[in-house]
Amino acid sequence: MHETDIHDLSDDADYAAASKQGSSSVTRSDSSKKSSSSDPEDAQIVYLKDNVTIHPTQYATERISGRLKLIKQGSSLYMTWIPYKGQSSNPRLSEKDKNLYTIRAVPFSDIQSIRRHTPTIGWQYVIVVLSSGLAFPPLYFYSGGVREFLATVKQHVLIVRSSEDANVFLVNNFQDPLQRTLSSLELPRSLANGTPSSSFRGSPSDNNNQERLDTVTTSEDNHSGSGQLNIRQRQKTHDPARDLSIQVLEKFSLVTRFARETTSQLFRDNLVDGHGHGQSQSQSQGERRRNNWASKDHQPLEMAPIDDPIVPKLVPVPSDPIEFDKLSLVWGKPRQHPLGVEEWSSFLDYEGRITDPDALKKRIFYGGVEHDLRKEVWAFLLGYYSYDSTYAERQYVVSLKTAEYMTIKNQWQSISPEQAKRFTKFRERRGLIEKDVVRTDRSLSFYEGDDNPNVRLLHDILLTYSFYNFDLGYCQGMSDLLSPILFIMQDESEAFWCFVSLMERLGPNFNRDQNGMHSQLFALSKLVELLDSPLHNYFKQNDCLNYFFCFRWILIQFKREFEYDKTLRLWEVLWTHYLSEHLHLYVCIAILKRHRGKIMGEEMDFDTLLKFINELSGQIELDPVLRDAEALCVCAGENGAASIPPGTPPALPIPEASIYQQQDDEVL
Repeated sequence: MHETDIHDLSDDADYAAASKQGSSSVTRSDSSKKSSSSDPEDAQIVYLKDNVTIHPTQYATERISGRLKLIKQGSSLYMTWIPYKGQSSNPRLSEKDKNLYTIRAVPFSDIQSIRRHTPTIGWQYVIVVLSSGLAFPPLYFYSGGVREFLATVKQHVLIVRSSEDANVFLVNNFQDPLQRTLSSLELPRSLANGTPSSSFRGSPSDNNNQERLDTVTTSEDNHSGSGQLNIRQRQKTHDPARDLSIQVLEKFSLVTRFARETTSQLFRDNLVDGHGHGQSQSQSQGERRRNNWASKDHQPLEMAPIDDPIVPKLVPVPSDPIEFDKLSLVWGKPRQHPLGVEEWSSFLDYEGRITDPDALKKRIFYGGVEHDLRKEVWAFLLGYYSYDSTYAERQYVVSLKTAEYMTIKNQWQSISPEQAKRFTKFRERRGLIEKDVVRTDRSLSFYEGDDNPNVRLLHDILLTYSFYNFDLGYCQGMSDLLSPILFIMQDESEAFWCFVSLMERLGPNFNRDQNGMHSQLFALSKLVELLDSPLHNYFKQNDCLNYFFCFRWILIQFKREFEYDKTLRLWEVLWTHYLSEHLHLYVCIAILKRHRGKIMGEEMDFDTLLKFINELSGQIELDPVLRDAEALCVCAGENGAASIPPGTPPALPIPEASIYQQQDDEVL
C-alpha cells in the first residue's frame, strides 16, 4: 500500500467537514467562474478569503490584514496574499512595510508542506513552507476558513498527511517526509534519540549515553590565556562543551539540505516587492552540483571530506560598488578603550541615576566596558535596572526580583516524583536542559570540572525560565545565551532576569515556526542587495540567497565566532542599539564583504561557502568588523532601515498586548 493511501486527507476530520459544508466567508469557483480583472485571463479563483492576517511581531496590535486567494491557471495552482491598502491596525506599518510581506502567485510546485495550527485559545493559522525550507509568516484566519482552504488545495493538488506530524500536509512529495517537511525542521525525536548524549550529573537520565560528535568549528580551543577571565585551555577530543546543542545542529543540517535541493524561492525573484515568485527556471549550476552532493555522506554543519587537494581557480571578481576598503575610513570611527570605573562614575548623579543614557550607550558602542564593571553596566543594558533608578531603588528591585525568582523556581522544585510522572512537558524540558548544560562552555574555568555549582545554576535558571515563559519553554541554544550572562552577573536571580530581558529580544529566534530567523535572513538578503549588488547576484546565481550559511551567526549572536572576551564585547555593543537595533545584520555583511574576493574568486558553491564560513570561527578580528559594520549601517541609512521588516528580532519589546491576548479584528 502506498503512503498516499495511508495518510490521505480523506481521513481528516477537517477535510471531511469542509467537503460537506460551505462557508459564506469563502468564495469557490466552478468552471464558469471568472477571475478578477487583476488575474490572468485564463485563471480561475478557486478560493478567496478576506481578513487573513499576518502578525509582523508577537503583539496583537501589529498586524496586517489582506486577501488570500487560490488561483487555478491551466494545470497549476497558485497562492497569493495581498495586504489591504490604506488599512492598518498600527500607524507604524507603512504601505512599504506591508509590501514586504506580499505573497505574489507562488505555485504549489514550489511549496513543500502546509502546517495547520489549531490552538486551544486563539485563532487557527497555517504556515506555508517552501521547497527551500523557508516559510512564509503564519497566516491567521480570524473568520475561519482553514478547513475550506485545505479542502480546496486537496481538490487541485495531491497532498498527504505527514506520518511524523498529523498537522503537517505534504505537497507533491512523499519520498522522504521526515526530512522534507516542516516537522523535520522542528526537531523530531527520532533525530535526537539517534545521537545520545551525556546527561546532567545526578539526573535519572542514562549515564552511559555517548558524547555528541563535534560538528561545529569553534574558537574556544584557540583562546589566548587571560588572567582577567581565568580561561584555561585544555585538550579536547570530541568535547561537546563548546558546541550548539545536538538538535540545533541537526536542525541546521536539515536546513542546509533544503538549500542544496532548490534555490530559495522566497528570495529568488522580485526582492524589492517582497516575496516574489517567478516561473520555473532551467537547471542551474547549483542543481547540477547537487547531483554530486547527493551521493556523499554529510555530518551536520560539515561538508563532505575532500580526498584530493584542489587548487582553487580564481576568476575576476566584480568591484565593490561602494568601495568598501575606503568606506570604513570615511564613516567608521576608531574604536576606543573600554569604559572604566572613573568614567562610569561621571555618568551618575549623586543618587545613582544615569544622567545621559544616550551618551552612555554611545560610549559603550565605541569601546565596550571593562570586565570588572560589566556586572553593573549589563544590568542597565539588559533592562534589569532602569536608567533613571537610584541606588536605593535598585536595591529594592534586587530584593523584590529575588523573591519573585524564588517563587517561580519553587514551582518546579515542589513537583513530586509522582507529579513528574504525569507531567510529560516538564520531564522533556528538564531532560533537554540537563543534557545541554553539561556541554556549555566547559572549557571556561567558571564551568569546568565535575559537580560544578555554576553548571547547576545554569540548569536551575533555564528550568525556571521554562516555567516563567511556558509558551516558549526551553529551546536548545538558550544555554549558549545564558552562559555569558551568568558568568558576568555571578548571581542566580540577577542572571535570570537579565536573561529574561534578552529573550524578550531574541525569543523569536526560537519560535516553533522559525519566523524570527526567517525574517532576519530575509532582511540580510535585502541589505546585501542594497550594499553589494554583485555579491548579491553571485549568491543568487549559486543558490545561496537563503543565507543559511549565516544561520549560526544570527541564532546565538556570533558566540562561536570570537574568543569569549571578544564575544562579551560584541554583545554589549549590540545591546546599546546605538545606531540600529539590527547592527548584527551589518556585522554579517561586514564579515562577508571582507571575504567577498575569496568567495567570488574561487566560485564557492553553497557547500564550499558553508565550510568556509564555519572555518572562520576564531579567525575574525572584532574591532575592524565593528568599524566596517558601523560604516555600512551609516551608508545604508533610511534605505537600510526600510529593508528590514518591522518586528524583525531583536526588536525592542513593545509594552502592549501579546498575540496570545487576541482582539477581534474589524469587519472589513
